[in-house]
Amino acid sequence: MSVPSGEPSRPAPAPPRVSYVDKVAYIVAPGTIVIGLLYYFGSVYTDTYYAAFGVPAADLQLSVQTYLAKSPRAIFGPVWFLLICGLVVVLVLGRVGLLLDRPGREQRRRTVCWALLVVGLLMTLLGLPIFFGWRIPLPFPDDWWFTRFVPPCLVALGATLAFFAVQQRLQRIGEDPRRRDGTADRMWTAGGALLIGLLAMSLFFGMSQYVVDSAKSEAWGVIEGGSRASLHVVVYSRIPITHDAHGITYKDMGADRGPFRHRYVGFRLLVKSPSRFYLVSHTAREADYQTVVLPDDDTVRVALTSP
Repeated sequence: MSVPSGEPSRPAPAPPRVSYVDKVAYIVAPGTIVIGLLYYFGSVYTDTYYAAFGVPAADLQLSVQTYLAKSPRAIFGPVWFLLICGLVVVLVLGRVGLLLDRPGREQRRRTVCWALLVVGLLMTLLGLPIFFGWRIPLPFPDDWWFTRFVPPCLVALGATLAFFAVQQRLQRIGEDPRRRDGTADRMWTAGGALLIGLLAMSLFFGMSQYVVDSAKSEAWGVIEGGSRASLHVVVYSRIPITHDAHGITYKDMGADRGPFRHRYVGFRLLVKSPSRFYLVSHTAREADYQTVVLPDDDTVRVALTSP
């Protein structure tokens, strides 16, 4: 097709450039990541909770839906805490950025950015050893929450401050083309990506620590309370049951009562798996807590009553 005289030919528009983040988003959808995190935290919470009673979670054969349903209860508190803290940090750093962008404050901006970078890196290095199982020598007992949650919070805050300084540096380089250096630009960008990774890792680690502690605390609360919310159980057995649980009343009802002549009263149902009953005594506490495991077969009958 010929071009009319007097009208210059226009080149075809270039196809839109697809960034690396867009390519990753095509493969891993944000919803998939959220569901994966919910499943992970739900499984950590459930496994830790039942491990406190001596029950292997794998024996319960819980479904994916069950793990997902447990996750909101496990992470609701820390998620709100992180959202509030993140909002405060964003507002403060945004205000600092606006103040530094005012004309005539180039020297102050450079000083503040370097100070935030140094302080952020020091905070990150101070809390980083906890990821390798090392303990920071703090004047607090090891079982205090302070000794477990301060290091990941230090890493998160330090990485945020350092990333803010890196962003300010990259923004200044982008505004002045004469100062653009491809190698230095790539190094600063790589450093920012590393800081984002440290931030995500610290939040993930701290959240996991919280979920584990929350599950243990709830389990020990149930143990100290005597499992009052559990159902009462009356066990009828063909043969005598050997156990060391206290507070269980045994009665041999005689052969005329049929094959299930051995009756045990005083158990509470902890949890039921497809093949086993996990029972505890109604008087069990932390000092004498024992989980009695009975098979779900034709040797026993279990009658459940309300608490």
